[in-house]
Amino acid sequence: MHNGTTNGCPEYFDLKDMPHIIKALDRNQKLEPNILHVIGNTPLVKLNKIPKKDGLLCDMYAKCEYLNPGGSIKDRIAYRMVLDAEEKCILVPGKSVIIEPTSGNTGIGLALAAAVKGYRCIIVLPEKMSDEKVNTLLALGAEIIRTPTEAASHDPDSNLMVAKRLAKEIPNAVMLDQYNNACNPLAHYDGTAEEILWSLDDDVDMVVIGAGTCGTVSGIGHKIKERCPKCVIVGVDPLGSILAEPDELNDSDVGMYEVEGIGYDFLPKVLDRKVIDKWIKTEDKESLAMSRRLIKEEGLLCGGSSGAIMWAATQAAKSLKAGQKCVVILPDNIRNYMTKFISDQWMEVRGFKPVVKHDELPWWNAVVTKSVIQPITVIPHNTPTVEALATLKTSAAPALAVVDEEGALIGVVTADYARRRLTNLFGTMSDELSKFTQKKFYSADVTQAPALGFVSRMLDIAPFVVIVESGNI
Repeated sequence: MHNGTTNGCPEYFDLKDMPHIIKALDRNQKLEPNILHVIGNTPLVKLNKIPKKDGLLCDMYAKCEYLNPGGSIKDRIAYRMVLDAEEKCILVPGKSVIIEPTSGNTGIGLALAAAVKGYRCIIVLPEKMSDEKVNTLLALGAEIIRTPTEAASHDPDSNLMVAKRLAKEIPNAVMLDQYNNACNPLAHYDGTAEEILWSLDDDVDMVVIGAGTCGTVSGIGHKIKERCPKCVIVGVDPLGSILAEPDELNDSDVGMYEVEGIGYDFLPKVLDRKVIDKWIKTEDKESLAMSRRLIKEEGLLCGGSSGAIMWAATQAAKSLKAGQKCVVILPDNIRNYMTKFISDQWMEVRGFKPVVKHDELPWWNAVVTKSVIQPITVIPHNTPTVEALATLKTSAAPALAVVDEEGALIGVVTADYARRRLTNLFGTMSDELSKFTQKKFYSADVTQAPALGFVSRMLDIAPFVVIVESGNI
């Protein structure tokens, strides 16, 4: 290596004289015809710091499904469903329209396939799902329809029922229906499970798998039970979902949870509980904290459901001995959650992480009182949209509080949100007020004596915070 200069510039390294590390090249295809052919064959990576810190004796391996080209394990089933439908002439290139209800990742997989193959694609997903998923879908050319997060699966406004209605109304529309399509578990029976068994020479003692549509846990479970009967299949289900056996866990109540991509309020046809030996229920706080540990301690840039599955694995694997092998499925990547659990503020305002301290700021720990609250105009939820916007204009208030029949706060109307709905063609002035009501917003209850610092952290990630008094606005 030379240290001189040439024409006033330092000489470049003599690479031939540098120490070299040569790795044998694998025998995969050198070239692929398109990105869909890269789906699958994800690496199985040994976990090191977390098992050691958590006192686990077994060997733990992460199946890095977030390294699929669309960013999740759902690429596998999306591509398999499309291929199967084309083979059966259900999908006709240049003619058919793909419509699918999804929590986002299957939608991205289908949008990826549609972009490559030339299909129109319409994705119906709940408002809970991250903006990153929506923006990825839009970039892939998909059309997006959002549905209320609180709508139950049988509700006409749910993503499932809206997708079914659109599939009937739109000419040449096809709903591949991941919840009832055999290609969902088959993709994992033929692919994911085979890869795990190949990597570990058919010797695996436990596989921990999240339950969403349940194709992953059913497909992997069936294949591994056939070839490795000793293996324990662990299903992971968040509190608020009913996929786990209610009688076993005494948890059949449907509720809200932040982790995306796992859990449902109905039982998909592709769920086969017979192959699941053990269920573990998870909570948001532990799940999202574990996601951040996977990123920080293991360097695995995965999403929230991966944290739920990994946390469950640390509980289930306590029964394993040294030398036994546990595989943890990590379904999706960090990209979808950059404004969610990756954000300290997002975690803090939900109580998943302590609020940062700023003792040098004299106001940081001061309590929010009624004296600092700006009054807000209250309107009933059935107010006509035109009337509500007129009230917003004449009241000179920055926002209107929308309440239900009991006077409970259900949302906020702001001029900027109305502008966004109108200019992006998500609503018209003749629509019901619900179309212009922000249901996702941050609030603090003055009766709980919130600190100004806590409210400040909310304002880092939101344009406004609604201060309420229990039972009143």
